[in-house]
Amino acid sequence: MPNRAAVMTELNKIVVEERPEPSPGPREAVVQVQAVGVCGSDTAYFKVGRIGDYVVDGPIILGHEASGVVTEVGSDVVDVSVGDRVAIEPGTPCRDCRECMAGRYHLCPDLVFLATPPYDGALVERMAIDFRNLHLIPDEMSYEEAALLEPLSVGIWGCRRASLEPGDDVLVTGAGPVGLLAAATAWAFGAGSVTVTDVSEFRLDLARGMGFGTEHSEAPSERRFDVLLECSGAPGVLGQAMGRLRPHGRAAMIGMSKEEAIGLPLSQLNPQELTLSLVNRYNHTWPLAIALVSTGRVDVTPLITHHFGLDEAADALTLSSRVSDSVKAFVHPQR
Repeated sequence: MPNRAAVMTELNKIVVEERPEPSPGPREAVVQVQAVGVCGSDTAYFKVGRIGDYVVDGPIILGHEASGVVTEVGSDVVDVSVGDRVAIEPGTPCRDCRECMAGRYHLCPDLVFLATPPYDGALVERMAIDFRNLHLIPDEMSYEEAALLEPLSVGIWGCRRASLEPGDDVLVTGAGPVGLLAAATAWAFGAGSVTVTDVSEFRLDLARGMGFGTEHSEAPSERRFDVLLECSGAPGVLGQAMGRLRPHGRAAMIGMSKEEAIGLPLSQLNPQELTLSLVNRYNHTWPLAIALVSTGRVDVTPLITHHFGLDEAADALTLSSRVSDSVKAFVHPQR
C-alpha cells in the first residue's frame, strides 16, 4: 500500500510522493493521519522558507496540527492500542535533559517538532511517532476538533503564562485561530470579560459570534485591562497594547513577532509594574484541552472553514492569502 505524502520540494511547490511505510520502534505507534490543520508557520515555510533561525534547506513535509487513528504499536507501547482515535502532540523531547527532568519538556534543546526544519510533519497518510505524544480522544470528538487541540494548547499556555485569574478583564490582540482560541480559553478560565481586536471585519464578526467583545485595531477605546494576550505578531502592537493595561497588569506574547527587535515604551510601562511573559508553545496542556472541548467549555468548530485532499495541499497552504473569509484550512490525507 503506498504511503503518500505532500512534500514541499521548493518554495511554493508541493509534490505528492510515496514515502516508505513506517515501522514503529519499541516505543512508537503508527498513526493513520485523518486531519491536519494548516498553521501560519506552515504557510511561512511554504512561501518564505524560514521562521527566525529555522530554515528549510531541503524537501520537507509540513503540518503539525494533526489527529488520526492508531494502526500499529511497538513492543514497549502502553496505554495506546490499535484502533484508538488520537490527537498528536507534535513535539518529542529527549526526556533526559535538565529541562525535561524539571518538567519543562517544551524547552528541551533537542526537541523534535513536526514540520520544523529539518523534521518532517504530518501531511502524510501514515507516520510513526512516540506513543507518549498521543492523546486518546472521545468518540464524539471529530478529527478536526482533535487537530485544533494543538493551537488551543497555545492559548491555554498563554493564559497560564499571563497568570490569568477569574474575573480578569482580558484584551486579545489578533483574531486569527490562535487569538480566537486564546480568547475562548480565557473565557473558560473565568475571565470577567474578553475583548478581541483585529483589522479584519470578518474575523471580528467571528469573534462576536463566539461571544466576545470586539474593537477594530485602528479605533481602540480608552478601556483598560488586567491581562493582555498578544496574538497578532504585528509591528508595534505589543507596546501599544501593554499601554492599555492597568497597574500590575500581565501580558503574554503569544504571536511570533514579525520584528527582529521590539521597542517598548518602558518609561510609561515601568511605573505600572507590568509583567511580560514570552510563550514557547505549551507544556502538559493536552488533557485540559481535551476536557475543554469535550465538555463544550470551548467550541472550536467556528474556526473550521475549508477542507482539502492531500493533492490540494498547496491550495490549503495559500488559502488565507486568497480567501478573505477563511480561518482554518484542513488537509485530509486519507481522501
